[in-house]
Amino acid sequence: MSYGVFSVGDGPRRLGALAGDRVIDLSAAGIFAATSLNPLLAAGPAVWHEVHGRLAGVDLERHSHPAATVRMHRPFDVADYADFYASEHHATNVGRIFRPEAPPLHPNWKHLPIGYHGRAGTVVVSGTDVRRPAGPLGPGEFGPTRKLDFEAEIGFVVGVPAGGPVRCDDFAEHVFGVCLVNDWSARDVQRWEATPLGPFLGKSFATSIGAWVVPLHALGAARTAAPRQDPAPLPYLRGDRPWALDLQIEIRINGYVVSRPRFADMYWTPDQMLAHLTVNGAALRTGDLFASGTVSGPSRDQRGCLLELSWDGRDPLPLADGESRAYLEDGDTVTISAAGPGGVSLGTVAGTVRPCA
Repeated sequence: MSYGVFSVGDGPRRLGALAGDRVIDLSAAGIFAATSLNPLLAAGPAVWHEVHGRLAGVDLERHSHPAATVRMHRPFDVADYADFYASEHHATNVGRIFRPEAPPLHPNWKHLPIGYHGRAGTVVVSGTDVRRPAGPLGPGEFGPTRKLDFEAEIGFVVGVPAGGPVRCDDFAEHVFGVCLVNDWSARDVQRWEATPLGPFLGKSFATSIGAWVVPLHALGAARTAAPRQDPAPLPYLRGDRPWALDLQIEIRINGYVVSRPRFADMYWTPDQMLAHLTVNGAALRTGDLFASGTVSGPSRDQRGCLLELSWDGRDPLPLADGESRAYLEDGDTVTISAAGPGGVSLGTVAGTVRPCA
């Protein structure tokens, strides 16, 4: 079961739950009336479980719509957005591409989950077109990016606020669920601007999220052992049972599968990301979104972005129709999906590239 916001025709937005190929209208069913997921997010774990329990008794004939007939909207109002860099495989590949003469991982990488703050205002729902951004490309050069990329990620949606540090073991008391994320990236802009403070224009133009949010309690079967961390993390990054998740991701360009990374390969776990995000006293708000960073694995067919798949354009990625891609072209559609054990699906997040304005 997952939750989202839908409308029928020109009707108002309503909170829905996906049950197979039907969308349950939570308001019509007398379960929870809202036009955004945010009120449910803020209600806390007891209400989350109560709503889930009541869904089993819904009369689908009276209180649901065929999923194919509804229009989906962004499921929640994003308060803040932060993105991490939690895959050792991704970070190592990026280091080898951008700094071939230096060690691929920075000295701090295995000591803390590296992250940066994105722009909540440019988080859009799956199906929204993405316009090719322009920006500074190098000394004295400005123009449309020539290296537009996708990043396959898993996002985590905060429900219950906090005024300060959140322990790893309290992760499920604050995080409602997970969604798919594509953090679109302009690699040439990013590379030129990133030193010394990290990404800015190369990332802030668009981040796509899936229309459906899967609650944590539906992911029990997906929990798995976390990778060994060496050196041992600081005490604030330790919990009794890390929230490592066994999720299989699939990435398609124009319908052709190009990669299948596994979220279980991530070095840093989402509970550690949340603990790090708040350890300095930073507050959590309902609707906060934090994402994992690119999910990549040890082999080429598990790389989660074109920067890695084409090795920054050196080795263009062949597609099944005979074409190839170094980076995304105008008109390309990227579709990312994910699923876990027990038939759990995170749905899809998709977007089509449109020419620079």
